[in-house]
Amino acid sequence: MSLKLGAHVDQVDPLAEAADRGADLVQFFLGNPQDYKAPKLAYADGEQALRERSAAAGVDLYVHAPYRLNVANTNNRIRIPSRKLLQQTLDKAAEIAVKGVIVHGGHVGDDDDPEAGFDNWRKCIERAELPVPLLIENTAGGENAMARQLDRIARLWDAVQSSGNDRLENVGFCLDTCHFHAAGEDLPTIVEKVLAITGRIDLVHANGSRDEFGSGADRHSNFEEGHIDPADIVAVVQAAGAPVVVETPNADHGQKADIDYLRAHLT
Repeated sequence: MSLKLGAHVDQVDPLAEAADRGADLVQFFLGNPQDYKAPKLAYADGEQALRERSAAAGVDLYVHAPYRLNVANTNNRIRIPSRKLLQQTLDKAAEIAVKGVIVHGGHVGDDDDPEAGFDNWRKCIERAELPVPLLIENTAGGENAMARQLDRIARLWDAVQSSGNDRLENVGFCLDTCHFHAAGEDLPTIVEKVLAITGRIDLVHANGSRDEFGSGADRHSNFEEGHIDPADIVAVVQAAGAPVVVETPNADHGQKADIDYLRAHLT
């Protein structure tokens, strides 16, 4: 089975990071993932050089949107800057011809009606320009999260699909194995269940988990050191049939070891 496999890497020189790991693709941030500052490419030679060199090397590029983004939130001081930054991230990512921008599903407050969050997602997609695919990722914790468990993902997907955006083909799904494990969703059947909701899986984040099933904790481990059976990770990757980003720790070249593990076990 031939799938493109890669890792989340430092943003300064993603192509060197790809070569170091033997990766077919890389995912990285455009700036500080913890603030609302406008995205900025860290690659010293600029957008055109990165676009051309990645194409020549056969390395696909993905961008992860900042963690602070929360377009579902009912607080205007969070939601409005989040929408603005998401659009800026999509636009900047388009300059380097990425295959997708990954964004977390977000959440509303503990006392808020989740329906308000789903509707805020609808409005976000309705107004968004989508020059590159936007891939919504399931998340690990939070009682009022929009994309933690399958029933919420179904409501979110319905909201997005009702937005009326004429580029809905550019809204996809990113499946994170650690996040579903943390959310208490069984991995052996997760691909089938997600596809029944979304009809598509565009990217897999293949991660082990430092914590037990249903913990709600978003703490990734290398494949053979966590609480997820590595065989389950391989099975998810194989069933999804989508490109893979390993977001595991890289001490002692751990990401390369995890990529090599997938290559050795995929059939």
